Amino acid sequence: MSAIDQVFVKLRAAGKKAFLPFVTAGDPDIATTEAIIRALAQAGASITEVGVPYSDPIADGPVIQASYQRALESGFRLPQLFELGKKLTSDLPMPLVTMTSYSIIHRTGMQRYVDQAKAAGYSGAIVPDLLVEEAEPLAKVCRAGDFSLIQLVTPTTPRERQVRIAELSSGFLYFVSVTGITGERSKMPPGLLENVAWLREQTELPICIGFGISSAETAKALAPVADGVIVGSAIVRRIAQAESCDAAVASVTAFAKEIMAAIEPA
Repeated sequence: MSAIDQVFVKLRAAGKKAFLPFVTAGDPDIATTEAIIRALAQAGASITEVGVPYSDPIADGPVIQASYQRALESGFRLPQLFELGKKLTSDLPMPLVTMTSYSIIHRTGMQRYVDQAKAAGYSGAIVPDLLVEEAEPLAKVCRAGDFSLIQLVTPTTPRERQVRIAELSSGFLYFVSVTGITGERSKMPPGLLENVAWLREQTELPICIGFGISSAETAKALAPVADGVIVGSAIVRRIAQAESCDAAVASVTAFAKEIMAAIEPA
């Protein structure tokens, strides 16, 4: 059982939902990223997604794209991702997963990427641009290493394809709430809850909903049908707007606590 599996077993036993924040590695610098992740863990986050900056993002909206650009311009390179993991996971009370383009994994080598990520303490990887037709080799490497391969299902994914994605995934399924790119939205599309409910009948994997969750109200509306909520752009924006590392930590921590309070069972 992976570290991610253990998180969801404990949460389900307690009748609770997962909160999965996203931060960009190296935005605005690695020291700030480390401080924010530690603060999120202390606040009670379940799993943190660490975005790997990439010059050609696939599904990221302007807020996260800008954070990737800032990180790359400040000198971020992939080895820093692994160094960050080693510094954090020796005493961090929650798992970390990378969110990365498949091109980075392919260029590094599937086995090498998984080995390096595991050695650095990461428990899995979210790969937004991995096609299900090409996922089997990476899924095998991840299964052999007890490293979770988390894949995305979108509102327009045909249902038979959703089932195949679930079969090749581990840890949890990332259900994209809206068609399009990441970003904050004031309301969720019609049919979302029904679509997630259908998928839940097809798989035993936890289902976490992301893209567009910008407020405690949105998170509260999704919590009944989801096993967890993923918040990215709203956190990255707060980091970008902060004037210092301490201010970023304070702003993100306060927002994270609002989200976690909203998804607490009544």
